[in-house]
Amino acid sequence: MKNSLATRLFISCFTFVLFSITYAQNYTPSPENLEARAWFEDARFGLFVHWGVYSILGDGEWVMNNQNISIDEYEKLPAFFNPVDFDPVEWVAMVKDAGMKYITITSRHHDGFSMFDSKVTDYDIVEGTPYGKDVLKMLAEECRQQGIKLFFYYSLLDWKRDDYFPRGRTGTGIAGRGEGKWEDYIAFMKAQLKELLTHYGPIGGIWFDGHWDQKDWDGKKFGAVNVDWHYDEFYGMIHEMQPQALIGNNHHIGVLDGEDFQMFEKDLPGKNSTGWGTPADQIGSVPLEVCETINGSWGFNLQDRKHKSEKELIHYLIKAAGYGSNLLLNVGPMPNGKIQPKHQASLRAMGDWLKAHGETIYGTRRGPIPPNDDFVSTQKGKTVYVHLLNPELSLLHADQVPVKIKGVYHMKTQQKLPYRNDGFGFSIDLSKIAKDDIDTLIKIELK
Repeated sequence: MKNSLATRLFISCFTFVLFSITYAQNYTPSPENLEARAWFEDARFGLFVHWGVYSILGDGEWVMNNQNISIDEYEKLPAFFNPVDFDPVEWVAMVKDAGMKYITITSRHHDGFSMFDSKVTDYDIVEGTPYGKDVLKMLAEECRQQGIKLFFYYSLLDWKRDDYFPRGRTGTGIAGRGEGKWEDYIAFMKAQLKELLTHYGPIGGIWFDGHWDQKDWDGKKFGAVNVDWHYDEFYGMIHEMQPQALIGNNHHIGVLDGEDFQMFEKDLPGKNSTGWGTPADQIGSVPLEVCETINGSWGFNLQDRKHKSEKELIHYLIKAAGYGSNLLLNVGPMPNGKIQPKHQASLRAMGDWLKAHGETIYGTRRGPIPPNDDFVSTQKGKTVYVHLLNPELSLLHADQVPVKIKGVYHMKTQQKLPYRNDGFGFSIDLSKIAKDDIDTLIKIELK
């Protein structure tokens, strides 16, 4: 399905009127934005949702690229997409029961299909599918009803549109891709972002992805970006239209001017197990967020058998908080609109744990004891929470901590624990307490 002349003319006129103003950055966050940042850091836990017509094929959200499905072939998928079992009330209730505070959902992924009612393309869920309804609109309304914030993921790259040109390093085997003007593509994205900022009420923010497609890859690190993404205009428009909306960009290169939070894909901040993560020396002073999958895939994958255990998921949430970060945990809904029962069960288990121990996660910041695989610390005011993740430890030891301690206690029994904090380091004697298999909680009260 190609962009019609009428659509191109509409975009051009739309752009001339809306974007004749130059959005300067030299970014100073507004009071509304700073308040939203504080809320975001307190929230600590959100749901990531990768959902689109790719779910029909049950092979993840990159199936178009991975199987080199041609434009003509892929355009057949929307005719089969009819998620009649999508229930926003059920989704948001599940999120609340899991102890999550926000949802980030794909409004448009790399395949170019829009999961909302866009007026600048007919390649969307309302005009292109038998379902014919705007799932983002329904979800936004229900989020407001139940007090959950909604963020929109938005792809910067597009495997379908001719005007996504010059091409990036992905999608090179997809037949039927043409050539167009980069300026038209920028105009299209601006128009869609304005729709997302206009028709869905106050939103939590925009989660950009795909910048890395226009960067060289040598197997170890990204090279220099080749195109102008017009971030000053994108970011300026978002901050002007919805000052509270937070902007993040999954580009793996630190924090650019105008961004309000920094995300880390499948890695804790400062780690780089993937080889393409953000270097530790590029962690900014803005709020942090780690995104991770509940199994091994972002989009629905019928044969994904890598579902993480409840212990693994709770540990990831704890570690994220210990590194001063939120956890954005992903599910890939099925093509019928349902979230897999196994995923729901895991989310319930996480919610049960948070009901009992949420004070050690929500509203906390990174604690004074450096995190590692055996333990992490979080802090709220004059209380430090130590999360002992290795039940085999009988002695916790770290470098000396620059705080004055009033007392150290086992949270479950309130038993006072022996400790030292001097030139030989910081240590807590754990030999006399029963360990929890998931997380033994220690409370340190500061003077």
